[in-house]
Amino acid sequence: MKKTIGIIGCGWLGKKLQEHLLNFFDVECYERKKTDTKSSFWQRDLIIIAINTKDNYLQTLKKISTLTADQTTTILMSSTSVYREFDKEVNEEVNITKIALQREAEMLMQELNKNLLILRLGGLMGEDRISGRWKSASSFSDSFVNYIHRDDVIAITKGLIVRDISSGIYNLVAPLHPLRSDVHKKNSKDFGFELGTFEGKSYRTVNSQKIIDELNYTFLHPNPLKFWD
Repeated sequence: MKKTIGIIGCGWLGKKLQEHLLNFFDVECYERKKTDTKSSFWQRDLIIIAINTKDNYLQTLKKISTLTADQTTTILMSSTSVYREFDKEVNEEVNITKIALQREAEMLMQELNKNLLILRLGGLMGEDRISGRWKSASSFSDSFVNYIHRDDVIAITKGLIVRDISSGIYNLVAPLHPLRSDVHKKNSKDFGFELGTFEGKSYRTVNSQKIIDELNYTFLHPNPLKFWD
């Protein structure tokens, strides 16, 4: 019998995740505003939360947790923004002391859900999301990038489901970390947009070795310089 999966958030990630997982599982996808959907949805084997942090984020997560059945595994698509206080290489074991919204959300979900997977996604890129081609930003910190291609998020999520991994925290970040200026310069040349300016630098890199080891995973897109080739 196919595993049953529900996805909350049918946006840029959630919709593609549904399209891929439908090849292997019974998958339904709902927009976040439809948390009042039919009760059978919340009895599924797995609920994936792929929503942004806007519009009463914590209250939405609390409502989802209240509706979800006790036996259901929940995957929270979180963010490496939880490591914002650091200026060095970090992994899942580092002690986070500055509790901003995304970390607060993780802690809330840990309190409310028995079976919880937290996936800390790097900057989500690929296809039409092209690093450097932003409408509202032209000045950047020239830091080492911590990006993840959408294809890898989807493949890793499927791998965790197939392996029946129902708890833990994992960083999902491409293993290579070129400078942002180098990524933008290449993309500016390839896609024909104006290059911004760069000031300052952060040395934070997010280590994804844990997911590589536990899934024996080889990244489809290990190098952000080649995400759009």
